[in-house]
This record gives sequence, structure tokens and C-alpha cells, in this order.
Amino acid sequence: MKYNCDLISDLLPLYKDDICSEATKKIVEEHLAECKDCKKMFADMSDVTIDENIAKEKDEVINSQAKFFKRKSAFAGSIIALIFAIPILVCLIVNLATGKGLTWFFIVLTGILVAASLIIVPLMVPENKMLTTMASFTGSVLLLLGVICIYTRGNWFLVAASSTLFGLTMLFAPFIACRRPVNAYLKNSKGLAIMVAYTVTFALMMTCIGIYTGPAAFFPLATAIAGPLVGMAWAIFAICRYLKMNAAVKTGACFTAVGILSGVLSHATAMSVANTSITGVTFYSDPWLVLMLSIGSVGLIIAGIGALVGMFKGGKKNENK
Repeated sequence: MKYNCDLISDLLPLYKDDICSEATKKIVEEHLAECKDCKKMFADMSDVTIDENIAKEKDEVINSQAKFFKRKSAFAGSIIALIFAIPILVCLIVNLATGKGLTWFFIVLTGILVAASLIIVPLMVPENKMLTTMASFTGSVLLLLGVICIYTRGNWFLVAASSTLFGLTMLFAPFIACRRPVNAYLKNSKGLAIMVAYTVTFALMMTCIGIYTGPAAFFPLATAIAGPLVGMAWAIFAICRYLKMNAAVKTGACFTAVGILSGVLSHATAMSVANTSITGVTFYSDPWLVLMLSIGSVGLIIAGIGALVGMFKGGKKNENK
């Protein structure tokens, strides 16, 4: 044999994966035709049964460990649920023993449900833990507010619930949008979906506050103030997300949008205050309007500079080509 078996054994993986040169292939094939040991080694390397068995064993080990941890999590969740049941049972007995029926017992029950949603649910749910935990926590908080409102005979539930829902949406929406299974549906529209969720829950909160406060002047004033603010948030989002320009142009466009919409806000607020029956309230919009329009003008200058820089760089690239 012309070549050493050790040398051929080093070349066999390259030959098997077909990533060697034609000269190397010829050397290996000539050697395999003469050497039975190297030929057997190559046959063993080409046998995919071993790889399949290793992959199968790996999957079995992973699945076994996953089932083990799921059982442990379920067991831990069951123990914690039993611990949570103790104060619920005690409160039930005490509430009934006082002869007042089931009153504040439901407040205790829903309060413990809030804690359980953060502790027990992640342990018991096998998949989509974050989404399920956030949904159960939000539902338990709203249920707690409803029970307290009924117990105190109040009429503030819609205000409290809508405000809580808006706050939790602000906190949870980015996480929910980026986790399974929601991210599979949203794909590249996560930012848009988050902004829609913010806007809808904010509008719901303002509507509930307006219904609760009662005065007809609330909605015109709230629209005059909140409308430009919401428009400002959407303008900044649209500029940063969809404007295909350099950072300087985007920054200038954001300044301009903020300046213009802030000017609209100051003027609308002044007009709304003047048209309402609120006494003792004066809003001077002129200085604020001048300041905001100045900011908008600075934004236009920055955007113009950014556009010129982009054109200059684009021209340089074309010359280099």
C-alpha cells in the first residue's frame, strides 16, 4: 500500500462528506480497494444507524427529563395550592361564625387568587407559561377589584378596572407580543399590535373616567388634551418604524411632529378651557405655542441636514462604484 492507514483514516471524514479534492478522492479510493480495515472503517462511518440511535437516545433523555420536571412542578404547585387553601378555609369558618354570611371572605379569596396566578399557574401550566400567567394575573386583579367594589357598594369598578387594564397592558404587551404563540401570528407587526393595544386600552380608560365623572365638559377637554398626545405617540412610532431614512432625518421628523402636535395641544386646551364652565382656570397658550413651533422648526432643520448628508453619502457610493 502506497499510503499509511493513519493518514487515510484522517482523510475518510472529508471523503465521506465529499469536501476533499479530486486528487484526495483518488488516493482514498485506491487505498480502500487494497485495505480491508480502512474499507470496514469507512463502511461503519457511512452507517447512519448509529447516528440515528444516538439522536433517538438523546431525545428520549430530554423527554424523560422534561416529564420529570413537569411532574415536580405539578407536585410543587399542588403543595402550594394546599397551603393557600388553609387561610381560605380559616377565613370561611370565621366569616360564617360571626353570623355575617360570606362577605369579606370573597375579598380574601380573590386576593389569594392574585398571588396564586403568579406562583401556582407557572408551575402547573405545561406550555406558554408567560402568556397564561399574565392573563391569569390580569383576570384575578380585575376580579379582586370587582369583589371589593361589590362589597363596598361602590360604582367605581369601571374606572379602576380600565385603568388597571391600561397599566398592565403597558407593562405586559411587549412581552406577550414577543412570546409564543402570539409572535407567530404577529410576525413583523409586533410594534403595530402593541401600539394598537395601548391606544385601545387608553381610549377605554378615558371613556370610563368620563362616564364616571359625569360632566359633559370632560369629553371635549379630554379629547383636546389626549388626542394630540396619542397622535404624538403614533407619529413618533411611525417615523422610527417605517421611515426609511437615516437617524438624523428621523430625529428631525420626531422633533417636528412633537412641536406641531404640542402646538395643537396647547391651542386645543386653551379653547376647551375657555368653552367650559370651569371657573378660576386660565390657560395661556401663546408662549407654549411659540416654544413648540420653535422646536418644530429646529426639527425641520435637523431633518434637512440629515437629508443632505444622506444624499451626499449616496453620491459618494455611486462614484465609488
